[in-house]
Amino acid sequence: MYVRFFLRFGWLLGLALRLGAPAAHAQTPNLDPAAPNQPGLASPPLPPPAAVPSTAGAPKRPVHPRVLRLDAAPADAALLRRYKPKASVPDSLSALRELRELVLALQGESYLTASADEIKWGPDTVRARIFVGEPFRWAYLRNGNLGDGLLTRAGYRERFFRQAPFRPGEWAQLQERVLTEAENQGYPFATVGLDSVRLDGHSIAGRVVLKRGRAIVFDSIQIVGATKTRKQFLTKYLQIFPGQPYSQQRVQAAAQLLRQLPYLKVRAEPEVRFARGRARVYLLLDDRPSNQFDAIVGVLPGAGTGQGVQFTGDVTINLRNLKGGGKQVGLQFRKVDALSQLLDIQYVHPNFFGTPLELAGSFNLYKQTDAFLTVRPRLQVTYPSARAGRVTFFVEQRNSRLFTDSAASRRLTILPENIDSQYTSYGLSYAWNTLDDLFFPHRGYLLNGQAAVGTKIITRNPDLRSDLYDSLALRSTQTTLALRAERYAPVGRAGVVLLRVRGESLANQRLFLNEMYRLGGLNSLRGFNENQFYASSYAVATAEYRQFIGAESYVFLFADQAYFRRGAVASQAAVTDQPTGLGAGLSFRTAAGLFQFVYSVGQSSSANQRFALGNSKIHFGITNRF
Repeated sequence: MYVRFFLRFGWLLGLALRLGAPAAHAQTPNLDPAAPNQPGLASPPLPPPAAVPSTAGAPKRPVHPRVLRLDAAPADAALLRRYKPKASVPDSLSALRELRELVLALQGESYLTASADEIKWGPDTVRARIFVGEPFRWAYLRNGNLGDGLLTRAGYRERFFRQAPFRPGEWAQLQERVLTEAENQGYPFATVGLDSVRLDGHSIAGRVVLKRGRAIVFDSIQIVGATKTRKQFLTKYLQIFPGQPYSQQRVQAAAQLLRQLPYLKVRAEPEVRFARGRARVYLLLDDRPSNQFDAIVGVLPGAGTGQGVQFTGDVTINLRNLKGGGKQVGLQFRKVDALSQLLDIQYVHPNFFGTPLELAGSFNLYKQTDAFLTVRPRLQVTYPSARAGRVTFFVEQRNSRLFTDSAASRRLTILPENIDSQYTSYGLSYAWNTLDDLFFPHRGYLLNGQAAVGTKIITRNPDLRSDLYDSLALRSTQTTLALRAERYAPVGRAGVVLLRVRGESLANQRLFLNEMYRLGGLNSLRGFNENQFYASSYAVATAEYRQFIGAESYVFLFADQAYFRRGAVASQAAVTDQPTGLGAGLSFRTAAGLFQFVYSVGQSSSANQRFALGNSKIHFGITNRF
């Protein structure tokens, strides 16, 4: 029995027929904007829940292995071996699929007349004769009616199509790029195709022609759902303005940009309605609780301070999307230990002067009651985008002042561990994420990076002897680097594995304790006291498994492995250590908020701490989002 999959020259006949048929169309809804009596622009309904297909009772396909033998001309046999066809297949259907994929691969590599002929079926063998044919080439592909700028942006260069192999995939990609450019310039119903086609032997020549169709402009955006977010804010945030030429790229980017807002839940992808030369964008959104009030209490038994226990605390207030305009105000106060306090204040103002830029200011205060006070004001401008992430330029000033005892300070013969200094830095930070949920992610990536450089100025303290500063450079260049990378991957039915690496580095000729990073505690290295370690550079790797028992509830196990280095300070030598933290916890939703309990224990050689019940740390608290 003879079966012919692909007729010789069938592809060329199909290409000729396509010249008289409609050309490739832009990927937009199939609606002719010039058609009369169109329906009015109506709000789309909310999407129904997705149905899960059932595979119960599906019949199993019988398996009958067959040997696949290919016959070809001697000149074509070597070519076929490059595609590594399978020598055996599990059944006859797989044999047909293997032959089809081989022929399509040949046609994709410019052998347009390739076909599978004379297929013979034996009891355990399938024998097919493969016709390869001659490769086709472009004689030339010229610009028909497209502007040179549009073709250039689409990646077209005439030299790429002169005496080059004719690969249908490359031609399709060029069509898609041309259509994408047209869609983003206000022509979502554009079509592109070949014109003036000539076939000379195995050489193809033609012109690429674009039919733009009717020009479309944006009408407005409409919000469908229960949200207090104002349409004016979203118009500026998404940069979709009435009267602006339609851009499919902006519509596609809208969903990703909206998912970066923690106070909105995107119910479905944006929908577009076209009528009378205008496009209206519908956003299917709901509010989600994002305003935050946290109160966490830490219990540190046997901390080595002579007390039975120590209590630490953390209070956070974060108000988002004020009056539906996307503004944010945050405040955090932390009592790290008996002598340390930390205060953070932040304000975020989006769409600064009607632009997509986001202006933010923050103020950080850290007070070590018996040693020093450090304040860090910061001003930054952020450009958020769907494809490139969030790019931020910032300027930050860090001022540190000592608390000294005049009489004791005068007796010092070397500089103390802390110093009066001022550091003004200018930097760039970048953030990118593909998380499916900002609060309870199950999959996706998160990346944050920051680099800054500036000048550090050391101020002479009047309570210290002036000659102590003689060998010290009072003005120097200082650089800082920071990186955080996270990956969330689903495991099993309701499990999630989190892998995270974070680190910071500070580079300068001479560093003091009050200039260094602080490491340890619930937010950095679990199993240790808050801000227990000073470090000029550090890295923390985390592996955490979360088993979800509800939409916002889970139990977890974790391991934190850190490395840090503290440069030489005063009479102290440089210190390196590799502390480890292990623990478990749970987080679940209650009527009062999200309750979290964390039990951890740590081991460190520099802190002379081992894994022991007496060194364990317990944190519990409640987060209320409203």
